[in-house]
Amino acid sequence: MKLSRVASFLIRVHPVYRCPVSVSCNEPIRHGSVLTKSSFSVSVKDSTALFYRKHGEPSQVVQLESLDLPHMGPECVLVKMLAAPINPSDLNMIQGTYAILPELPAVGGNEGVGQVMEVGNQVKTLKVGDWVIPRDAGIGTWRTAAVVKAEDLVTLPKDIPVLSAATLGVNPCTAYRMLTDFEELKPGDTVIQNAANSGVGQAVIQIAAAKGIQTINVIRDRPDLQQLSDRLTALGATHVITEETLRRPEMKELFRSCPRPKLALNGVGGKSATELLRHLQSGGSMVTYGGMAKQPVTVPVSALIFKDVKIRGFWVTQWKRDNKHDEDALRNMLDELCILIRAGKLSAPACTEVRLQDFRKALESAMKPYVSTKQVLVM
Repeated sequence: MKLSRVASFLIRVHPVYRCPVSVSCNEPIRHGSVLTKSSFSVSVKDSTALFYRKHGEPSQVVQLESLDLPHMGPECVLVKMLAAPINPSDLNMIQGTYAILPELPAVGGNEGVGQVMEVGNQVKTLKVGDWVIPRDAGIGTWRTAAVVKAEDLVTLPKDIPVLSAATLGVNPCTAYRMLTDFEELKPGDTVIQNAANSGVGQAVIQIAAAKGIQTINVIRDRPDLQQLSDRLTALGATHVITEETLRRPEMKELFRSCPRPKLALNGVGGKSATELLRHLQSGGSMVTYGGMAKQPVTVPVSALIFKDVKIRGFWVTQWKRDNKHDEDALRNMLDELCILIRAGKLSAPACTEVRLQDFRKALESAMKPYVSTKQVLVM
């Protein structure tokens, strides 16, 4: 399945090089040599980017290369990238295992924040200096600069931290929609989730806490368990438990202090997802947004017959595409999330900032298990 609309323009390099005039936004010229400079200058003419020409292990197939930017068309803007995270979906795309794949060669990265440096003469929605993030996946954000069609970007306020802006478009949006779209949650209600230390999990904890919703947060046992538990509690987690605890009788004790959850959020799959289902209240929903265990979700017949649980899925990319003609849907969500950021109620996940030229270190770290920090490329 190929990326629709925006992503179809990933052919040979970058999806948003698609301004409608014949002399503008042509495919940039790539230079084959890998750069070894210690710093990079961003100009109208050139950029550096992390390309991959075949699928495979990210640290092996991704290369840092220079490219000439195309001429700007009247509906395009020049964007200097400020920061771009490495998300699991980015790695899956490079590995060739994600649901949507660009044509190769392609620039990695689907999320990040940039600053508008120049605007085409027909652009009315953006101005020089604006902070912008991609509206859709497939942008190719692991680069120092890009020429982008204005309609493929959405603005963010510049009074929020750069790392919050760079990581806003995927995980917090996923968390927000799952907490909003599947069950009518009220203050005092409970949500249970696995992968609670992931980017989505941390956003779920904070957004739920801001709404007065209790969270039961399941994490894998690990050497720094207490440290991680303390960090999630500081974010607003009501309860932090291990996968092993989830299967034990002491869960009955936990439910004396909070109601059984109306909503379960599954980012793991396998046995972990089945255990979440066991604790849902009758008529509740389990929403699956990830499958880190790479195991299928098994639903007990009893959960369907006697508890009438609902099994749903969520993919924020599809939500954005379904709502692409509703300008207010994305805008209102981002505005509400930015209000939480300004109020100190929603922070970026723990991040490790890595220079673009040190990308291999960042990719290797992003692939390691039990790593609770997000690797962010800074330009």
